[in-house]
Amino acid sequence: MGVTIIQPNRNDLKMSADAIIGAIPARFAASRLPGKPLREIAGRPMIEHVYRRALRATTLERVVVLTDDRRIAEVVEGFGGDVQMTPQDCRSGTDRIASVAGQWRAKGVVNIQGDEPLIDPEAIDSIARHLLDHDDAMVTLAAPAAEEDVANPNVVKVVTDLQGYALYFSRSGIPFARQGSGASPRKHVGIYGYRRDTVLRLADLAPTPLEISESLEQLRALENGIAIRVLAAAAARPGVDTAEDLARVEALLRAEGQSTSKARGGEAVP
Repeated sequence: MGVTIIQPNRNDLKMSADAIIGAIPARFAASRLPGKPLREIAGRPMIEHVYRRALRATTLERVVVLTDDRRIAEVVEGFGGDVQMTPQDCRSGTDRIASVAGQWRAKGVVNIQGDEPLIDPEAIDSIARHLLDHDDAMVTLAAPAAEEDVANPNVVKVVTDLQGYALYFSRSGIPFARQGSGASPRKHVGIYGYRRDTVLRLADLAPTPLEISESLEQLRALENGIAIRVLAAAAARPGVDTAEDLARVEALLRAEGQSTSKARGGEAVP
């Protein structure tokens, strides 16, 4: 099940064959928080916070916002960001990346969620370095899960094999601790890295039964035999799905900005 491929952006031709691209898919429609990428947090639209954080990663050759909405594109252009238009028939962030990745001279892509204004640049670098140094088709991150995360269906959990490859992702509390010991729950950190050919393949695959059941796109990869390497992350930073999340993240950003400002003796830019 393919997606429409659009013509290359002028920046596509400047990249090296070994480039790792940071792609930020962004859509205006969201069932719980419409217009989410443009919601203001601490004086800036959310998409700008994500973009600026991604720019702090040292291993990305390009950071680009991918959208089919001119409102988002104009905001990104307004703060000086790189943006590329995509078709309107993209069902997911992976499809949105695939619609342009065929034109990129790149080794891999890091899919950076557009609703993660607190994204850690080191987490992005961890994914990108793995793509550069290994042949894994996909890579993602997981952090220790808090007790309240285990039963929360909005928090995705992951279990891995002994080599660190994902066995399953679920909104349910996995693994079940029957004996009260064993593997500790781990929270999936929603950032992915793909080899370029992998993201193109994923976009051509139909949604799968487990993917539909859990509403988790990464299960499409597992159900089709695409291994996902799971790297350890110290902690998962909160994203934005609801108005309550927006307020919480804004408070964290303001506190972070004040801390940075004091450390530098001047005004901080979040």
